[in-house]
Amino acid sequence: MELILKEDVQNLGFKDEIVKVKNGYGRNFLIPQGKAIMATVSARKVLAENLKQRAFKEKSIIEAANARAEEIKALDIQVPSKVGSGDKLFGSVTNADLAQLISAKSSELDKKHIALPGKSIKRLGKYVASIRLHREVSFDFPFEIIPDPKAKA
Repeated sequence: MELILKEDVQNLGFKDEIVKVKNGYGRNFLIPQGKAIMATVSARKVLAENLKQRAFKEKSIIEAANARAEEIKALDIQVPSKVGSGDKLFGSVTNADLAQLISAKSSELDKKHIALPGKSIKRLGKYVASIRLHREVSFDFPFEIIPDPKAKA
């Protein structure tokens, strides 16, 4: 089933994007919640016309997202975490933790824009998160999980 999203849906897509979902998800959740409409021929034409009218505004939004992406890429993030035996963490590191650290060093970043490998990380080491700021602006962001120096004391 193809739908046109009316708002950003986490782990699915951004507003005005045409996405393919399973029938039950579309019929029972997205459409009744007002998050999407069916991607009929007429709805696609309306969407294309709206996107064409917003193309100029969209250009400046994309430029701003690219500038923000460069600002975030320049950061060197190390996530301090309590460590147990070996390199296992007490708890885990999630996209919310990473978003909080990036927001502290840069402009505000929402956790829904960050995708971690396996949703959460439970070991020390270097990882790469995928950050998507706009439907056309996404990049890989390397970061490292290190032992928390305060926890050893």
